[in-house]
Amino acid sequence: MNLYQQLIQQKLKTITPEELVSYSHDYNIPITVEQAKKILHIARTNKINVFDPQERKKWVKELAKITSPQVAKKANELFLKFINKK
Repeated sequence: MNLYQQLIQQKLKTITPEELVSYSHDYNIPITVEQAKKILHIARTNKINVFDPQERKKWVKELAKITSPQVAKKANELFLKFINKK
């Protein structure tokens, strides 16, 4: 795991639901605080590597269950933007 991946993993461990909602609005991905809590619970209790296409696909499916397919699609597009920047 490279430094970029480690930073993302660390942020997932420390971000609050309110921060996640704020970030989601910055990127036009609307979620509620309750959804953010569920998302963070899954992110913290499962080792998710959004850099791995198969793991990201599973993660996006979980996101769709918590939020909606549209929100999950937008989140996946955002993941891809960040991954391609490294």
